[in-house]
Amino acid sequence: MALSRFFRREPSGLWDPFSLDPIPAPLLSLWDSEFSSPSRQFFRDASAVANTQVDWRETSDAHIFKADLPGLKKEEIKVEVEDGRVLSISGERTKEETQGDDRWHRVERSYGSFLRKFRIPENVKLDELKAQVENGVLTITVPKAEQPKPSVKTIEIAG
Repeated sequence: MALSRFFRREPSGLWDPFSLDPIPAPLLSLWDSEFSSPSRQFFRDASAVANTQVDWRETSDAHIFKADLPGLKKEEIKVEVEDGRVLSISGERTKEETQGDDRWHRVERSYGSFLRKFRIPENVKLDELKAQVENGVLTITVPKAEQPKPSVKTIEIAG
């Protein structure tokens, strides 16, 4: 009986955040006006980063990165090596503008800036890094440097 007091709307008209009642319209409109635009933009930007999916495969002679970047031209993508060992893939998907009296019914594709970074191992030839875009897939190939063969020295045992 005592708990029921905490899970109901008070006669004073105050909203109890622990109640199971829906959020009152004045609070909901405050939330929409104050937080909706920045939070939507944040989640849209975060989605653009999170939705840039990258596969990293290591073969016997190279590290191969493949990133899905549908709809982007090579001029809209930037591939850089920072601090000597950090591969950076970045770019921006621009929002499609409305023409005349067009209106959107659904917007599901993400847009905005994206950035992915990967620390590359030391056994690579950064000066031979190659990147190409084909059918919306960016492929970056980082050849491996030759590993010196371990030398074996036989030691004669005295005695």
